[in-house]
Amino acid sequence: MTKELKQFEVLRWASLFLEKHRREARVAEILLQHHLRVTRSQFFMLMQEPLPKAVVDPFKADIEKHAKTGIPVQHLTGYETFYGREFTVNKHVLIPRPETEELVLHVIQSAKNSNTEQLTIIDIGTGSGVIATTLALELPTATVYATDISDKALAVAKANAENLQANVHFLQGDFLQPVIDESIQADIIVSNPPYIAKEDAPSMSDTVKNFDPELALFAEAGGLAAYQQIISQVPEVMKSSALLAFEIGHEQGDALHALIHQKFPTSNVTTIQDINKKDRIISATISKKK
Repeated sequence: MTKELKQFEVLRWASLFLEKHRREARVAEILLQHHLRVTRSQFFMLMQEPLPKAVVDPFKADIEKHAKTGIPVQHLTGYETFYGREFTVNKHVLIPRPETEELVLHVIQSAKNSNTEQLTIIDIGTGSGVIATTLALELPTATVYATDISDKALAVAKANAENLQANVHFLQGDFLQPVIDESIQADIIVSNPPYIAKEDAPSMSDTVKNFDPELALFAEAGGLAAYQQIISQVPEVMKSSALLAFEIGHEQGDALHALIHQKFPTSNVTTIQDINKKDRIISATISKKK
């Protein structure tokens, strides 16, 4: 009979295996905690406990799969935590990043600082629905709409909103077109659109470029095409004035300032840095031309 390995021994093997394949060792901890189905505090308390084969075998299989293919941990566990909540993710949606939490926090703070109780918010290219669902839950008096061109992404977003009991109105279509078709007028327009230039793909991690949907990653015009289209459509869906908030690539700030000022000459545009001191959010107060 094979002796059962203790948790710390299994974790050590996995960490070394990942390092050998030039992967992050901390993935071992995330995956083992997932397979054990325990809290973080319980996980560290169980280090000296033996692990049954029924846990070790599928855990090792996941470690080897991640190491050799680069498949994201979130595709193996089936979820990612965003703003303190668990969201289902799969190959049809972009895995949410911490930087996007900063975009959401900015929108929440802006909404709370406004003089409007019944805000209408539109999330463009919602993907897994993390932005729209979080805003709906954190701003319960707001009416939140979310669009996506992908029916498979919308299915994930709808399931997440339902699981978290968030009231979000989902519309299928390209960027703001379904909102235009419904004659919806917004106070806040927010988006984390595709903004990576296709020529940058070779330098990207395989974990991202081979598994996140291309539709959510890449844009033409050096990564600016999605912004260009959204900004051109904004006048048709905004109230007399509105807040426009984008997540951006860290070198796109100047280009976005120019695009917004070209369409809205009197706008007040601000670039906000993320926790790593990189330009990450463009926030613009815009008004319709009189």
